[in-house]
Amino acid sequence: MKLSWLLTSLLIILTSCTPPTQTNNNNRESSTDSTQETASNPETKTSNETTPSATDENSENETSQSTPKDTASSNPNQATQKLAPPPSPTQTISANSIGEAKIGMTLGELKTLLKDEAEFKVVTPFMVDLDAISVSKNGEIQYYIAYFSYEPITDSDPIKILLTDNPNYRTSAGVGPKTLVKEAESVYGDAKLKYNSDYESREYIEFAQQPATNIVFRSNGSLAASKGFAGIYGNSKDEYGSYFETTKYRDDAAISSIMIDGSRL
Repeated sequence: MKLSWLLTSLLIILTSCTPPTQTNNNNRESSTDSTQETASNPETKTSNETTPSATDENSENETSQSTPKDTASSNPNQATQKLAPPPSPTQTISANSIGEAKIGMTLGELKTLLKDEAEFKVVTPFMVDLDAISVSKNGEIQYYIAYFSYEPITDSDPIKILLTDNPNYRTSAGVGPKTLVKEAESVYGDAKLKYNSDYESREYIEFAQQPATNIVFRSNGSLAASKGFAGIYGNSKDEYGSYFETTKYRDDAAISSIMIDGSRL
């Protein structure tokens, strides 16, 4: 019995000392070779790395090459009128006329000239102390015939004041409503912007070489405008603190309307 026990013990010892099988060795060698190959080949990607696609690269290039939008040009209220001759002779602004309307001709004569082409409509109030008659074609106002509120105009009365804010109307030099001040300066010389708080703070533009003394340029700025005045002002120029003038102005400073004042002829 002792011999049987001894044989059994020897069998257990021999079994526990048996070397690993060949299959396990092959698996370890395969795993080791694979690891070494990956380490030795820098072009091999691990499963956590992502190779950028052509679409991704194009998107990155487009993003890096894109430029910010020009907010000034995209603003619908921004003046964009370039210097160009009037589209037609009937849309010309001169020292004594805007389109077909002329200083000195009667309102009745203008109505006869335009016949059924235009619609005449009273606008009241037009501005402080002034009323006006708008002259429209195809539903669009072309210009205004202004007059003092206390002196209504009749068909037999002469036209004394004309005004337009329609950008299709321009001087022979191509300047009209919505023309930038800096562009108008290229034909009329340096601009001076001014206003007087005693006269509703209307802001006007005067050029060194005015096309005529009775042509009045109104700016696109005002005390009530969201951006304020078009000019950049310092201290007042008179002892009352009411008159201001400057040669400095915003980049978007522009002409908003042009008036022909017959009293200055």
